[in-house]
Amino acid sequence: MNTTQFNIHFSLQTLTSHIVSPPKEPRSRKAAVLVPLLEIDGELQLLLTKRALHLRAHPGQFSFPGGKVDKQDSSMIFTALREAEEEIALLPDNVDVIGTFPPHTTFTGFEITPVIGIVKQPFEITLDPGEVAEAFWVPLKHFLNPNNRHSIQYQRHGNFYDVHYMPYQGKFIWGVTAAIINLLCCHLNNSARIFNG
Repeated sequence: MNTTQFNIHFSLQTLTSHIVSPPKEPRSRKAAVLVPLLEIDGELQLLLTKRALHLRAHPGQFSFPGGKVDKQDSSMIFTALREAEEEIALLPDNVDVIGTFPPHTTFTGFEITPVIGIVKQPFEITLDPGEVAEAFWVPLKHFLNPNNRHSIQYQRHGNFYDVHYMPYQGKFIWGVTAAIINLLCCHLNNSARIFNG
C-alpha cells in the first residue's frame, strides 16, 4: 500500500473504535502518540520505538513516539508532534497529519490519543537516549496481514478485554501499541472492502 492508496482508504469511512478499553478513570493522565508512516519504494513503512529501560512507565516496551500532554500544549496533535521531535528528531513540518483515533485508556492510568501522520520526506532519526532505546521501520503490509495480528482475552474486575500482540523479527509488540496498529489495520481493511465493493 502506498501513500495515495492509504489516504483513499483512510478517508472512506468515519473513524470508529474497535478497541474495548478499560474504563476511563477521573484522574487519567492524558497523552498522545504519533503513528508515523513513510513511503519507501512504493510501500508504506510504520515507525516504532522501544522505550528506554530506565523509564517509570512501560520501560522496554515497543511504542510510538509520544508522551504526556504538557500544560502549554494546544492540542493532542501538538503533543504528538512535539514528542516525536523530542524523541526521534522528526520535525513537525515534515508530517502531514491526516487524522486521529479515539482515545484509548490503559490499566496504568493513561488516556492515549493516536495521531496518524504521513512523513513527507525521509529524515535522519536521532534518538533521545533519555526516552528511546531504539527506533525501527516495519512494512505496513506485515501488519495488514491478519495472520500477523493476534489477540487473547484478559479478565480484570469481571470484565474481558482483548490484549493484542504482534511478533516481528524477534520483537514482541503488544498492549496499547498493538491495539492501535490493529485498529489502523481494521480501519484500512474495512475501507478496502467499501472501495472494492
